[in-house]
Amino acid sequence: MSLRFDFSAPAVAALAQADAARAMQEDVGDGDLTASLVDPGRHAHARVLARESAVLCGAPWVEATVRQLDPQARIRWLCGEGERCAADQTVLEIEGTARALLTAERTALNFLQLLSAVATKTALYADAVRGTRASIVDTRKTLPGLRLAQKYAVRTGGGVNHRIGLYDAVLIKENHIAAAGGVAAALRAVAPAARSAAFVEVEVETLAQLREALAAGARMVLLDNMDLPTLREAVRINGEAGDDRKAMLEISGGVTLEGLRALADTGVDRISVGALTKDVKAIDFSMRFQEG
Repeated sequence: MSLRFDFSAPAVAALAQADAARAMQEDVGDGDLTASLVDPGRHAHARVLARESAVLCGAPWVEATVRQLDPQARIRWLCGEGERCAADQTVLEIEGTARALLTAERTALNFLQLLSAVATKTALYADAVRGTRASIVDTRKTLPGLRLAQKYAVRTGGGVNHRIGLYDAVLIKENHIAAAGGVAAALRAVAPAARSAAFVEVEVETLAQLREALAAGARMVLLDNMDLPTLREAVRINGEAGDDRKAMLEISGGVTLEGLRALADTGVDRISVGALTKDVKAIDFSMRFQEG
């Protein structure tokens, strides 16, 4: 796997196919005992309805799931990927064998409800900071095995991806700093790994640590659990460092939707939000069949 997943259409399609294959094996195993009651030659039409307003996300996963069982299925989206659908809107029509649609139904909807939930929540947070310099960034607080899918959904909703995993970027946190003997020492120690990393970021909890990080050449700094006055002072200190020492500033810890705009107005560059992928409520979609 490359260090940074590019989320191009072919890469996303391949990811969706792999996720769908794993999910169908989990759900179907040796066969769908109930769907086997249906005549294998019978065809059906199905509609997928959104039961609530949402940013639609997950089309590649839905298509991969259906086509694993019926490669000839006809799939027509009435709401595009990344577009907002309304409550009770039909977002998708499918024609295919009845057995295939019945077997694929739950897995396809599971992907659609989860990824649309992530995209919808991300859009809500992104809208809240619109007009500021801040972008909304995800974290590694994802469902095991579905990280790339959820990070794709964050991008679909207007957010920005942080590191994909432990392998592609460096984030020096408080325990790393304590073990290394300080911020500057940790930054010096990470130099060999930095050559293959997408970026190096260091977490600080005080303004003194911020000054130490800037003096040591940090170019990305995570401001952890700071109150608004301290954040504003951190932005001021960073601005005074000069262009050759100025870092990208990111906020983490205790971020809520209610307080989001005030955080963005401090002038930071990024706000990371674990809730985008961790605390999501599935969007309600349903599939309805009509014989055809």
